[in-house]
Amino acid sequence: MNVKIKVLTPTGAIGTGFPRDAFEKALLECPDVIAMDAGSTDSGPHYLGTGTTKSSASILRAELRVFMQAREKLGIPLIIGSCGTCGSDAGVDLMRGLCEEVAAELGQTVRIAGIYSEQPASSVKTALLEKRIKPLQLDFIDDALVDRCSRIVALMGVEPFIHALQEGADIILAGRSTDTAVMASLPIMRGGHPGAAWHAGKILECGASCTTTPAQAVVMATIDETGFTIEAIGEGARLTPRSVMAHMLYENSNPYVLVEPGGVLDVEGAVYTAIDERTVRVEGSIWKPSEDYTVKLEGAAPCGFQSVVMSIVRDTEYLERFDEWLACLDSVMRQRIEKHLNIGSGDYDLQFRAIGKNAALGDFESRSATPVEIGVMALATSATAERTKDIVALLNPYLLHFPLPGDKDLPTHAFPFSPASMDRGVVYEFVLSHVMVVANPLAPFRFDMKTIEAA
Repeated sequence: MNVKIKVLTPTGAIGTGFPRDAFEKALLECPDVIAMDAGSTDSGPHYLGTGTTKSSASILRAELRVFMQAREKLGIPLIIGSCGTCGSDAGVDLMRGLCEEVAAELGQTVRIAGIYSEQPASSVKTALLEKRIKPLQLDFIDDALVDRCSRIVALMGVEPFIHALQEGADIILAGRSTDTAVMASLPIMRGGHPGAAWHAGKILECGASCTTTPAQAVVMATIDETGFTIEAIGEGARLTPRSVMAHMLYENSNPYVLVEPGGVLDVEGAVYTAIDERTVRVEGSIWKPSEDYTVKLEGAAPCGFQSVVMSIVRDTEYLERFDEWLACLDSVMRQRIEKHLNIGSGDYDLQFRAIGKNAALGDFESRSATPVEIGVMALATSATAERTKDIVALLNPYLLHFPLPGDKDLPTHAFPFSPASMDRGVVYEFVLSHVMVVANPLAPFRFDMKTIEAA
């Protein structure tokens, strides 16, 4: 059997842009499917907590139009996973509405599959009772924690996508899914090498990030019975065995092992061979089915009302003794919050972040040079909006004038905007990062198939 399945991934996430000329060039190679991601946890828990997307609906619509025209012309499926950034039901509905609008404008008859991944709290608590929940990054879980979640999603593997394709879907709009499964589903359904399909899916997941020319390329992988060939397409597009191999490290602690629903991808024995400057051949990837089929659970819960206030410190002495100054400010503020507002330490959270001085990496930062200025950002969070505003109001003049110990002169730092504080409203935290054992890979998900008829 001569199997060759071409998977075209024009972008790492729909709504973030793609090189149109390279995409049009890739279509000339007749891909079998256009597949891409639409979401991530990279931007934090807000989107899952609120069920909203960070993408612009108008940009999503414009890109969908291009992809739907290409899909119609070639008669191939279009697959989009983790719709709405977080994979919420509302995200699927948003994308579905946009697809229906575009289909009507283009006069297309198209069968759209919506796959919904939100999990009822009752189902998760039943799985917990049956001891089918196992920890990942987070350990603690109980019924009360599950009930706290505003939304819980399960990450689907290839099986829901395959089911929708077998039901005749032209376009699949899925809730939360593993990035890899979106690209691996059609090749696996059509008999491609499973190790190669999963491995190719991992390399394709962020679009042209696996190339050495990400701004100029789209990528396409051809999966067959023994491996896959990946190609960077576009004017001046390039990739190398190293750039392809390196992507196994992206969001993955082990460069040789990738855990997915239903099994584990092992690429320790994979061989990467350059065919030319824009094509790499990969063989030796192994897919190992697991005894239990698990889906990852992501849950976000509200953790309070938050306000942010910021000032800028530029005085040389304060920069040189910044850590001492900030530690003193932190200590004094906590004493004053308890004294003047009668708020105990367990009833609020106050964090200071030094923007320009180890703000991202903290103690892991290796740079030692004194910056020209440091932005001091304070984040106050508590159970009520009023309490948080009180904390920030108390903090405001201290961020502007708080002196170093022993300094006889009152300093004036700088506020970058007025008012200096911003109310962020309710903020969220990730509280579930667990896996749930399921007997049927389709069971956690809901399917809604609808055919849009051309007018």
